[in-house]
Amino acid sequence: MSMKAVIWDFGGVFTTSPFDRFGDYEREKGLPKDFIRSINATNPDTNAWAKFERAEISTDAFDALFLEESTARGHPVPGKDIIALLGGTVRPEMVAALDRILEAGYRCAVITNNVRAGHGPGISADSRTAEDVARVMERMELVVESSKLGLRKPDPKIYQHTCAELGLDPSEAVYLDDLGINLKPAKALGMTTIKVVSADQALIDLEAVLGMKLR
Repeated sequence: MSMKAVIWDFGGVFTTSPFDRFGDYEREKGLPKDFIRSINATNPDTNAWAKFERAEISTDAFDALFLEESTARGHPVPGKDIIALLGGTVRPEMVAALDRILEAGYRCAVITNNVRAGHGPGISADSRTAEDVARVMERMELVVESSKLGLRKPDPKIYQHTCAELGLDPSEAVYLDDLGINLKPAKALGMTTIKVVSADQALIDLEAVLGMKLR
């Protein structure tokens, strides 16, 4: 078995994407489409979001700094509104696939950019969802959280750290993420990468990589 591990992003992979909730918020508030994502993409290593995911600032500081950044772009949005939109519901088909992968002998880990807010490492908006997330996380051999490590994707060091913790060469792992910017450094290190557009598409692509049925 040349491929030894499957490494997963969490939000937008095991759960529905928070981007959908961002879109709902933008429509409700009359904001331009993808406005929130545009804020997060501006100065992506030093903005409020990056600092929050590395646990360099508090929730209150993020609230104020995100408001400052969004106001500078013409539409004031409190950071606490954004925190309330994070998380998502767990996708049962992905959990079922995870169980099949584990049964086949593959090692599994998560690399998640998260913040110290909400319930648990999956940033769940409510306790019930947090329980679903916890059941997924406990299946993993390793969970790497940006808010605990002080590193966040797409910094190559977070992928290197994960592989080192697993004792694997990057070429022995496949990595799934819903953001292309997070896949590029993983691929550059030698990982096989899959961009998650939908659960069904991701499982088709992963089946091809692993050579096994996941549904």
